Amino acid sequence: MAGTLYGVGLGPGDPELVTIKAARLIGAADVVAYHSARHGRSIARGIAEPYLRGDQIEEQLVYPVTTETVDDYQRAIDVFYAEAAERLAVHLAAGRDVVLLAEGDPLFYGSYMHMHKRLSGRFRAEVVPGVTSVSGAAAALGQPLVERDEILTVLPGTLPREVLAERLRATDSAAVMKLGRTFGNVRGAFADAGKLDRAQFVERATMAGQRTGALADVDPESVPYFSLAILPGEVAASVPEEVLDAPRAAEEAVRLRGSGGVTVVGTGPAGRDWLTPQTAAALAAADDLVGYGPYLDRVPPNPRQTRHASDNRVEADRAAHALDLAASGREVVVVSAGDPGVFAMATAVLEVASQPKYLEVPVLVLPGLTAAQAVAASVGAPLGHDFAMISLSDRLKPWETVVDRLVHAALADLAIAIYNPRSKARPWQVGAARDALLEHRAPETPVVLGRDVGGAGERITVTTLGELDPELVDMRTLVIIGSSTTRVVVRGGVPTVFTPRHYGG
Repeated sequence: MAGTLYGVGLGPGDPELVTIKAARLIGAADVVAYHSARHGRSIARGIAEPYLRGDQIEEQLVYPVTTETVDDYQRAIDVFYAEAAERLAVHLAAGRDVVLLAEGDPLFYGSYMHMHKRLSGRFRAEVVPGVTSVSGAAAALGQPLVERDEILTVLPGTLPREVLAERLRATDSAAVMKLGRTFGNVRGAFADAGKLDRAQFVERATMAGQRTGALADVDPESVPYFSLAILPGEVAASVPEEVLDAPRAAEEAVRLRGSGGVTVVGTGPAGRDWLTPQTAAALAAADDLVGYGPYLDRVPPNPRQTRHASDNRVEADRAAHALDLAASGREVVVVSAGDPGVFAMATAVLEVASQPKYLEVPVLVLPGLTAAQAVAASVGAPLGHDFAMISLSDRLKPWETVVDRLVHAALADLAIAIYNPRSKARPWQVGAARDALLEHRAPETPVVLGRDVGGAGERITVTTLGELDPELVDMRTLVIIGSSTTRVVVRGGVPTVFTPRHYGG
């Protein structure tokens, strides 16, 4: 099998700007090839050296001419490229992968393109893009090149002066490459175009000898080939008044944002993978995060934000605190697990927000993935037909009401998702709920116990109502009781639970 030719871009000079893919391919290659002048030094090899193994075949492709004057330069260089391509073809035909190193990007004014044209039709070729010298120069200047609708034109400095001047007049922003001997011609073209006063100079961008300055002030005798003339666009180079007056701009941003508000979000049953994009955006934009401590811990800390953690039993106080912060102009996110509207903080916030003093404070509720959905999906679709959600907690409603609702859900033959099944203060309720349901539901009724679904402590148990062991249930467990039609099918050795959507005869 023939080898693969890789044209690997190394970026503008800093070895740390080599991409991960480029570094991997350089280290794995059978053959590493690179161009150099007759003095033998190769900038490309120098950039790639940290990633070489030390035992690879190296093919140095030495240009026969560079800046010299010869009778037929193009013929000499064409013969060189043809001979170099055949040297690499020998390795490729023998099954050896060849990495050809290229400064910047391989297909952006790079020598690799000449090998690609000659070899890609005969062998598999893959190009690994790299950071261009234009990007490196913009970074060195700390200057955006274009903004909004401005046009960037990249020009070779080898063009005639009058052509360069014409192109510079017609564009908003420009990068002129290949300076060195062409520098005087290039600077003259900027002057002819009336843009010399805005032009910048970058030498050896990102390399150890990096130098920047105004193009008009550069000594022509000191300019190397690896340098660029940069013309930033006028819009990109401008600094708006509001940026110059940062404090006033910050006050304006607050004014435009409004008077603050409360967003109640659900983070889903576990980690970041369960967040909706809406919730992630709200969390990112918040000034303050308010919530039960363990739920706030699910949100990565940001020193820009203030976190207000509290106990799980002070929902009204927590809601009032969030609304007071919002009334002072803060953007506040109240954090719940699961969905904030399912046995969580949305109701508490809206109840307090109904008080007259909070009626003008904006409140937004964003949905989240519920624990019931997560547990149901982990085993199939036990909630695929009509179902009820019931909390066993009797802290906010009498236990008699809990039992009455369980019994009526059982009589209606609904699947039931049971929240808050057990705590240290009420360890007996799971058994009592089971016994109440067994009066109206067959012992063979499928039951799913889902603990910490999506988290490190995930545990799924499929059992039956008659065999339900309350000791398998804790506060972090959600219990699903099937209906009379819920089925358990073992597929690939794993139980799948679902409730058909059709019902009855």
